[in-house]
Amino acid sequence: MELNGATALVTGTNRGLGHHLAVELLRRGAKVYATARRPELVDIPGAEVLHLDITDQKSVDAAAEAAGDVDVLINNAAFTAGGNLVTGDLEAIRMVMDSSYYGSLATIRAFAPILARNGGGAILNVLSATAWQTVNGNTSYAAAKSAQWGLTNGVRVELAGQGTLVSALVPALIATETLIEYTENAGLVLPASAMIDPAALARLALDGLAAGEIEILDDISKSAKATLSGDPVEFDLASFAAA
Repeated sequence: MELNGATALVTGTNRGLGHHLAVELLRRGAKVYATARRPELVDIPGAEVLHLDITDQKSVDAAAEAAGDVDVLINNAAFTAGGNLVTGDLEAIRMVMDSSYYGSLATIRAFAPILARNGGGAILNVLSATAWQTVNGNTSYAAAKSAQWGLTNGVRVELAGQGTLVSALVPALIATETLIEYTENAGLVLPASAMIDPAALARLALDGLAAGEIEILDDISKSAKATLSGDPVEFDLASFAAA
């Protein structure tokens, strides 16, 4: 997928990985729609900022109407604070699933015809290695990412006929405020060597997308996927803190 001259829409660009994906796309010569539920928080010079709440169908439809020239869709936005499945707040668990699974599905359904009209293009879904190894303390997030992995594999098959590349970025530990705050609350301190910088991850993601890769993994997520051939394994954050 040629990114120089492409037109990309990225969800959740007000901070973290979404911000860096939008900045890196601009650096590579793409036109960028930088979207967020609170667009006033988006600070990305050169991007066209749009309001987009991926859990609100009217908002998704309005974004699709405004961005009819898109040929790259990046589903990055996600609610992460769901907690555990058995003991967590059910409404928070629903929000996690609504954002990662139904939110991604809503944007894909809205933009798939646009991508087709514009030559096929590409979709990049931002997943997590917890899709393959659940994490105690936030099993609802892991379950939502597992569902999003299945979604990604499904729409890849469905959209192959229109020439749309469907790829998954599956990172492990991203050095974002969200992860650092989560681990500190859990009494863990992750060394910098265990985490990937979001700007570096954005470069890895877009290099993979440009190369046509269907799954883009870092070293830790490669190890996580390799465990799928055996019994289920927990993603143990404490093991990285102890390293």
